[in-house]
Amino acid sequence: MPDAAFTDLTNHFLIAMPGMRDATFAHSVVYLCEHGEDGALGLVINKPSDLDMGDLFARVDLSLGRADLAHQPVFHGGPIQVERGFVLHDVMPTEEFEPADAVKREPGVTEAPTPYASTLAIPGGLEMTTSRDVLEALAQGAGPRRIQVMLGYAAWAGGQLESELAGNAWLTVAADPDVIFDTPIEQRYDRALALLGVHAWLLSPQAGRA
Repeated sequence: MPDAAFTDLTNHFLIAMPGMRDATFAHSVVYLCEHGEDGALGLVINKPSDLDMGDLFARVDLSLGRADLAHQPVFHGGPIQVERGFVLHDVMPTEEFEPADAVKREPGVTEAPTPYASTLAIPGGLEMTTSRDVLEALAQGAGPRRIQVMLGYAAWAGGQLESELAGNAWLTVAADPDVIFDTPIEQRYDRALALLGVHAWLLSPQAGRA
């Protein structure tokens, strides 16, 4: 709908409607890291893989220095680049870090000071890091207090997400980090719906938006 006003859903949850047939996204909650007229990028926050953080660190030849994370699952973040890790985490304090002018940052990442080489600062929300240095910080017992590691991500071309929203494939609501980091995995879908004041049993596969 080219004449419709664009609504930026960055830092929002996409909540799959019951009629979602795609196995990757059925009963999923997606955290949108980027959304613009050219498309969107998000991470599924409630689909754990068979790996935990201890397994992941062994695979990348690091020792995990954070006992609190040893048994935390690694998640299926989406169907694209499933061999690549994406670390969603709390915003790191930047006052003690100077911009690293000598570091060549990847296209699209923030230019703000950050302890990591490749971090996307999500406006109003969290940070998402794709460089190995965040794992190295965790190996040293440091790093962000709350993190979730995903393999792969979800993406939509320009207008694709808007089309799916118009077709009632998703509900949307402003994201709450506590749903991502502090809610048991099996409860995240219902907790995300609760942000809208909606219960899953009220939704019909053919229903419109709540």
